[in-house]
Amino acid sequence: MRNQPANVRFSELVKICTHFFGEPRSSSSSHMIFKTPWQGDPRINIQNSNGKAKIYQVRQVLAALDKSKNM
Repeated sequence: MRNQPANVRFSELVKICTHFFGEPRSSSSSHMIFKTPWQGDPRINIQNSNGKAKIYQVRQVLAALDKSKNM
């Protein structure tokens, strides 16, 4: 995922986010928003783009995972 953020399926990213951050707090629109134990960035807000995750959102999830490891 780190090496090829453009080739991450949206369903994979949802599974990862759900595992580490719980169920999305909002999924009523085109975005799925996950709650983090901190305020501010990196926020986890992902959306499906023809079955793929958007590259910048994959990077945000990676940053959030890194931050959660260091807490």
